[in-house]
Amino acid sequence: MEIPNYIAALLQPQSGKQVGRKVWSIDLETVWLPFFTATNTVKATAIPSEALGAPLRLQYEDDGEVRFSPTGRPVIRVAKEISDQVKVVRENFIANLQSFTGLVVKKDKDGYMAQVKAASKAGAPIVAKDEASLKAAYDALAVKAEAEPEVSTNGAKPDAEPQPVTA
Repeated sequence: MEIPNYIAALLQPQSGKQVGRKVWSIDLETVWLPFFTATNTVKATAIPSEALGAPLRLQYEDDGEVRFSPTGRPVIRVAKEISDQVKVVRENFIANLQSFTGLVVKKDKDGYMAQVKAASKAGAPIVAKDEASLKAAYDALAVKAEAEPEVSTNGAKPDAEPQPVTA
């Protein structure tokens, strides 16, 4: 079976670490904005120029005040037109992956099932080790919890004598 170019391209490692704002874990400035500018150019999309020109926006409260995060930083969001189009791309990407998988299964069910069985067999020792490690960790937590006296929300031990309240 011949692998479609779009699938082959997805599987090739790419160099260069991106450090900007991410949308769907993909850099906004170096990937999404040039891509959507190109798709607008060929009339595949119609994202407004203001969204491409100012893709990051302050988020506002209902009363019009700038919204701040609990850490005191202003909340920044991606323009709705861009985030909506990213969602479309993501949904289409998922559909293409599923479609390709379906084609492979249809054309080579035995080969696909052999891969599933091989992966399951190869992963079994890892799953067993992780299960044993998790059980041991839970057991250790249970032993630690039994060894430590229980403390109430006011800091008193459950079997402690009541103390007079001082002002």
